[in-house]
This record gives sequence, structure tokens and C-alpha cells, in this order.
Amino acid sequence: MLKIWSMKKQQQEAAAAAPTKSKVQAAQLRVQHDLSRREKDDEDKKNKGMHLNIQFEYEDVENALHFDLVIEPDEGMYKGGSFRFQFDIPETFPFDPPKVKCKQKIYHPNIDIQGNVCLNILREEWKPVLDLNSVAFGLLHIFLEPNASDPLNKEAAEDLRLNREGFKRNIRSSMQGGLVRNEQYDRVLR
Repeated sequence: MLKIWSMKKQQQEAAAAAPTKSKVQAAQLRVQHDLSRREKDDEDKKNKGMHLNIQFEYEDVENALHFDLVIEPDEGMYKGGSFRFQFDIPETFPFDPPKVKCKQKIYHPNIDIQGNVCLNILREEWKPVLDLNSVAFGLLHIFLEPNASDPLNKEAAEDLRLNREGFKRNIRSSMQGGLVRNEQYDRVLR
């Protein structure tokens, strides 16, 4: 009887472990698919002599669920900057969005000084049909068109709304590693 009880417990443990493993594998497969599409797009841009302003970088190539994304806008107010984001992909991806955090302290209405990012597709508008490229382009977009109506950094949003030229000066100063409103920012110029 004890042997049957032990076998039943082993089966239950194996069944409980199986869904987690398949979720991780599903998330990894989706990430690999998304990144292979991105690599193809990057290759096309290189062949056309275009600048790659979105780059995926891995510290550990064995761990496809954790990586950095570097955004280098080639136009707009943040032109000349290099911004690094940490991506942590949950096991439930693509049903849940990736966790994204800016690794530098930057002056931006949609990114707070702790690196939290306000991007609608990372919250309430996430859908499994969206991919990592959608997130990457969403991040690039907030550098091209900062959004003052849904801010995480309320002071930067206020500057953008009330004094656009002052906002641009603050961006330049902060990107050089300067002080803005008594807050020291990281140097992010290329």
C-alpha cells in the first residue's frame, strides 16, 4: 500500500511539473520566433545601408527569456542617445507581456527615474498577437513622440506640456549626464 501511495505522489508531482515546463518552452519558442524575424529585418536594413536603431543583446545566449534592448533614435528630441532596456519574459508569454525596465536614469515623461516604463501595450492593451518587435517599436516611438498625457515622470510631462523648448534643453542636459530639477541623470550620448 505504501508503494502505491508513493507512486501516486510521484505521478502527481510529475503532472504538476509538466505544465510549467511546457509554458517555458512555449515562451522560449515564441521569443526565438520573434527574434529570428527581427534578425531578418535587421539584415535587410544592413543590406540597404540603413542604421539599426533597435538592437537585441544577450549576456547569456542560453537564456532567451532575459536580454537587453538598445534603442538609438536617429531623429527627434532624443537623437544621439543610446537607451538600454532590460527585458524579462514571463513563462506565460505571449499571453502576458514582457517586463521591461530602463537600465539608465533618464529624463522622460513616460519613464520614471527607477526605470519603469509607461507604454500601453505593456499593460492593458497587451494582446498575445503582439510580439517583441511591437514592444521594441513602441519603445522607439516614445522617444520620437513623448506622451505627456500618460506620464510616469510628472515633472518631465509638465515641462513638455508647458514649455517645449525648456523640455528640449532639459533633455540635452540630462542626456549629457547633467542635473535637471535637482536630479542627476546618466550620460546616454553615443
